[in-house]
Amino acid sequence: MKPSSPPQALFYPFHLCHKDTLAKLLLRFSTVHFRDFMALQLTPMVGMTAYADRMGDSFPDLFAAGRIVQGYDVSGPLSHEIIAAIDLDLHDATWRQLFDRFIRTNRRFQGGLFGAEPLFQRTKNRLETIPFSVARVTQLCTRSTSDVSDLEYGLALVKTAASLAYTYRLALTHGLQVATDSSAHFELFEWTRRREHLALANHLILRKGY
Repeated sequence: MKPSSPPQALFYPFHLCHKDTLAKLLLRFSTVHFRDFMALQLTPMVGMTAYADRMGDSFPDLFAAGRIVQGYDVSGPLSHEIIAAIDLDLHDATWRQLFDRFIRTNRRFQGGLFGAEPLFQRTKNRLETIPFSVARVTQLCTRSTSDVSDLEYGLALVKTAASLAYTYRLALTHGLQVATDSSAHFELFEWTRRREHLALANHLILRKGY
């Protein structure tokens, strides 16, 4: 019987990870894949700035040895397929409940989306019950009268769901497992994976002391 190839993993939802997380990943996987910074463009005039930094910049030896693979592009306008995937999550009551719970209880998740003092804290009860979609968030981006809290919260929803949609498409396309050190993103992805019946191994790397 031909031996199976060592497993490879796509790290999500970010384009970089902590060096201690990388060390744990490399103990478990032969190769760790990284996307580039996700700079979404919701309209021709509204988008996010991309960062050019990559994991290989900090670990050139690992990149040269093929232990790190990078360069998966997840920036630019959203395709119809990605929009549909995002809206499935945003219209899913359980996914939204998980998202809102992590904003209230997971400081790392909250800080990554909103910074140190998110506007969401002052309006969370109202925002939790408002329906959101990619179309609605795009409209909020183009209206000068849009409520800042609504826009900030809507963008956070879209960015989170988009990062997961790109994760499983890249993993399925390239035959990769997926791994993260964010417990919030792990649970959100697990819910999506089960709902969509995705045959994809999902790993949580525990952070301790960093």
